[in-house]
Amino acid sequence: MDSSKYTPGYYPPPGTYNKWSTKKQVEKAPIWCSVDMRDGNQSLIIPMSLEEKLEYYKLLLEVGFKDIEVGFPAASETEYEFLRTLIDNNMIPDDVNIQVLTQCREHIIRKTFEACKGAPNAIIHFYNSVSVAQREQVFKKSKEEIKQIAVEGAELVKKLAAEYEGNFRFEYSPESFTGTEPEYALDVCNAVLDVLEPSADNNVIINLPVTVEMSSPHVYASQVEYMHENLKYREHVTISVHPHNDRGTGVADTELALLAGADRVEGTLFGNGERTGNVDIITLAMNMYSHGVDPKLDLSNMNYLVEKYENCTRMHVYERAPYAGALVFAAFSGSHQDAIAKGMKYRSKHKLHTWSVPYLPIDPKDIGRTYDADVIRVNSQSGKGGIGYLMEQTYGYNLPSKMREHFSYLCKDISDREHKELKPDEVMEIFTENYLNIKGEISVIDFEFMRENDAVKIDITFMKDGIETEMEANGNGSLSAINNALKAYTNEEYTLQVFTQHSMQGQGSHSVAASYIGLERDGGKMFWGAGTDTDVITASTKALLSAFHNMTKGDAK
Repeated sequence: MDSSKYTPGYYPPPGTYNKWSTKKQVEKAPIWCSVDMRDGNQSLIIPMSLEEKLEYYKLLLEVGFKDIEVGFPAASETEYEFLRTLIDNNMIPDDVNIQVLTQCREHIIRKTFEACKGAPNAIIHFYNSVSVAQREQVFKKSKEEIKQIAVEGAELVKKLAAEYEGNFRFEYSPESFTGTEPEYALDVCNAVLDVLEPSADNNVIINLPVTVEMSSPHVYASQVEYMHENLKYREHVTISVHPHNDRGTGVADTELALLAGADRVEGTLFGNGERTGNVDIITLAMNMYSHGVDPKLDLSNMNYLVEKYENCTRMHVYERAPYAGALVFAAFSGSHQDAIAKGMKYRSKHKLHTWSVPYLPIDPKDIGRTYDADVIRVNSQSGKGGIGYLMEQTYGYNLPSKMREHFSYLCKDISDREHKELKPDEVMEIFTENYLNIKGEISVIDFEFMRENDAVKIDITFMKDGIETEMEANGNGSLSAINNALKAYTNEEYTLQVFTQHSMQGQGSHSVAASYIGLERDGGKMFWGAGTDTDVITASTKALLSAFHNMTKGDAK
């Protein structure tokens, strides 16, 4: 590898243009333009069929895009037919602009207008490349000759817009803007604007594409600010940006460009596009949302968007893609899970509206994700806090702290041994098999309580190996009496160390009690059991017998 063969290919603006650096954040949503069906589609291994493009178009309308670049109608019959389908079948809402791309070449521009004939709202997006490399290596033309191509393109689109039926707006892109001297890009754009004559009734879009990322985001922001402050007719011009992601900073380019004066963003859902892709509108919009800014796009069902995108494009949304990836909210680490669980409980306890849960930049529920399936994930790295939270939120079991710890190690050992993640139902299955209402060798057939002074007396019948045995015992409460009877019946020595109980979902006589018991013996070793029943004493009895079974099953062997 020889880095000496590379030099920066970008051109900073003359003077100082860094007012964008004093702004804290993007404060309002830009005009969004989806280029999924043009820039995104042309980069697919298998471009979308007409039916797939129609399905994707409807998806973009559902999300809320008002500007949609639907294709390059002069490039292929499918592109042309798709555009005519939208127009001829009245599929363009009154508040939506369809956008079409064309090079500054006469026959292509004319075919583009033919395709757009009768469009209720259409943006004619014409472009030519103006960069140093393209001028010298591809077109072998001077600055004046390149500018003339843009001017002649502007003259032709203006002329044809007056001749064809339809409602047309204009957009011009100095392609490869990032590899162009800003003064020259400004000169070309202003020459185009002089032809198009922007006004209150004729807003023109000047698009500043990051055709190839060549600089750090702050340089692009300064280039945009330079254009923002020096373009003619600025009050009637919409500055648009179209970043690609060659350096992996497309989102940063866009956010800084918006701070620098840009009004509009062209990009794609999930960042599909040539080479490393276009800027990811999902990430941009959700970044705004996470700072309290309404992005004006409906992203409330992210799983649905991912499914539609993957089906239509045959692409895959990376599991770690911001906000949309399958694992972006997933916490496997025990410390992360514990912090999230505590944060969620704190938020609930204090009835907070503002979101501030550790490790989660947004509430996953806002985009249709769930805490059990998407946030608390169980594997060999998980901890008691996360597993306990999953059990409580998903199944209603609020385990005592030490029992959560015991259970978490059990789950981690199974995950480690089987080399897999444990799904919530698998975690519940492990809990049931190892703690809940375990039917061991000993069972309770019947019991009856009598209160004598401050004590409780029990008459209880145990069964083992088909033989019933009636016992009597005293205690300072119902559970104490049952426990003393069990000790007398089995001659086992242990201490009932932990007992907790709570009501699960349900009301009145249909409510279910959950009981948890920890028995200690052998120098502090704990054995756990859980029981559920509509009767609280029966639930406690089941928990006691489950814990007892776990304590003695080794002895039976």
